[in-house]
Amino acid sequence: MTGSRIVALGHYQPSKVLSNDELAARVDTSDEWIATRVGIRTRHIAGPDETVADMASRAAAKALAASGFDAHSVDLVVVATCTAIDRSPNTAAQVAARLGIPAPAAFDVNTVCSGFSYALATADHALRAGAARRAVVIGAEKMSDTLDWTDRTTCVIFGDGAGAAVLEATDDGFEGVGPVVWGSDPAKGDAVRIDGWDPTITQQGQTVFRWATTQLAPIARQACERAGVRPEELAAFIPHQANLRIIDAIAAKLGLSPDAVVARDVVESGNTSAASVPLALSKLHERGELPSGAPALLFGFGGGLAYAGQVIRCP
Repeated sequence: MTGSRIVALGHYQPSKVLSNDELAARVDTSDEWIATRVGIRTRHIAGPDETVADMASRAAAKALAASGFDAHSVDLVVVATCTAIDRSPNTAAQVAARLGIPAPAAFDVNTVCSGFSYALATADHALRAGAARRAVVIGAEKMSDTLDWTDRTTCVIFGDGAGAAVLEATDDGFEGVGPVVWGSDPAKGDAVRIDGWDPTITQQGQTVFRWATTQLAPIARQACERAGVRPEELAAFIPHQANLRIIDAIAAKLGLSPDAVVARDVVESGNTSAASVPLALSKLHERGELPSGAPALLFGFGGGLAYAGQVIRCP
């Protein structure tokens, strides 16, 4: 039976790093206030002309290069994002065109902060069903486009960036979905365009915090149960990087091994929405902190109050 596995990872962050002290010069806040409440010290901010597709393409190119696969062998591209301005061509088609992937199924997924786990699951299902053999899955966000820089409750939290994974089909997984025919011609994607929007993000912080810290640990544990892995057997826990207090609260309730790695990339990257899980995962892998083949729990949650998680084997 067919399954899938992650072969390689990649990530990208803009060069501009914005510190808490720099934000304190703009709005009524301080490094201590931000670090105490959300755990963030810095975040990366994209330039005015740097798009979601730019960041997604750079992360995907890094992952594809690490995989050793030729772009022509990729037949599925999925991008999780809630901040892409262009409606058509979608971000996945733009990434495919830039990477020279000739005719993939290419689509975007928007479940906000849980987007990467949704996109990864969708790609996994397609590979299991035989609808594709190799896939590039990306989480990419330019959250700075959505910020009111005078609102200290939101502008201190978010950052920009992208993370990507390359998947391939294997011969040892469960097959439960029939095949589908997918395709596209991304090089001609500019033939139809729907451009432009002007959003500003707002959130009810206490409501989200209570939901995340009281309701999500049992759901994360279910993801382990479905994979046949006990939480204490996990080598790593990579949750959405929303808030350091939320991360630590869920990790404590899971009952992880003392040796398990818990991703805390929020400290240096802020909340990057759908990019946060693959960004943190790729950085841990690059630093050699994830043993190859070891089980790791990915768990996304947030906007829309949606959630999704799965146990992966580290590449």
